[in-house]
Amino acid sequence: MFHKKFFFAVLLVLASNTFPGLAQGVHQTPLFQAHAHNDYKQRQPLQDALNNDFWSVEADIFLVDGELLVGHSRDELSKERTLQKLYLNPLKKYFEESKRDSDKKAPPFTLLIDIKTDGEDVYQVLRNQLREYKELLCTSQDGKIIRHPVQVVISGDRPIEMIEADNPRYAGIDGRLSDLDSDKPSQLMPMISDRWTSHFQYRGKGKMPEAERTRLREIVKQAHAAGRRVRFWATPESEALWQELVAAGVDHINTDKLEKLHNFLTKQTNESP
Repeated sequence: MFHKKFFFAVLLVLASNTFPGLAQGVHQTPLFQAHAHNDYKQRQPLQDALNNDFWSVEADIFLVDGELLVGHSRDELSKERTLQKLYLNPLKKYFEESKRDSDKKAPPFTLLIDIKTDGEDVYQVLRNQLREYKELLCTSQDGKIIRHPVQVVISGDRPIEMIEADNPRYAGIDGRLSDLDSDKPSQLMPMISDRWTSHFQYRGKGKMPEAERTRLREIVKQAHAAGRRVRFWATPESEALWQELVAAGVDHINTDKLEKLHNFLTKQTNESP
């Protein structure tokens, strides 16, 4: 019996490494707070995030010769690394094959798309591509949300008026802390994101100053009251800081270290009463 169990375990590991999709059925509940910052820089974009149970990924894009290419700067771009090839097509396949039960209380998987430059030109191409995935993407039509597995949120050089005018609309807008008082509906602006180091002095060492802890929780409370999720970028890769973010109810915890955050959040889940 021991040999049979060992043999099966080896097959499962091999299948997970060689054919990642085969391992999806053994994953735990998604880590809804886990956000893969600059996900395309991982060894296996998107797949590494899914393998670590992340529920949010980020892709930077440029428009080059009519195609949307993924990369942090133009010198990193390759015609083979398109938004569709790296993210939209794999996400469509993943959710078509996923055996997860639908949970209306769970947040959708977030695809955060950061337009690096030329926002209006990029968005005209982007919205045409997103239309091809309307059965995959959360959609706003006539002021109502049609829920699907993935929510696209536009960050960076956001052509806000163009996005707002779309009907149907296949993407929302990533707000900033200056938008906490915005009267825009949450289905248009579902997220508030900002640079951590522009608003907080705490760098994840020692005890967080009480005034900053209070401010963080007030930000989250105000955003949640408006139906928006919260994310900070440029956060130190510190478990002490992650603990503060979790305690405050921050919805998306930014990281480049997928396995480290996976282990931290899994431990938090296991230790919760």
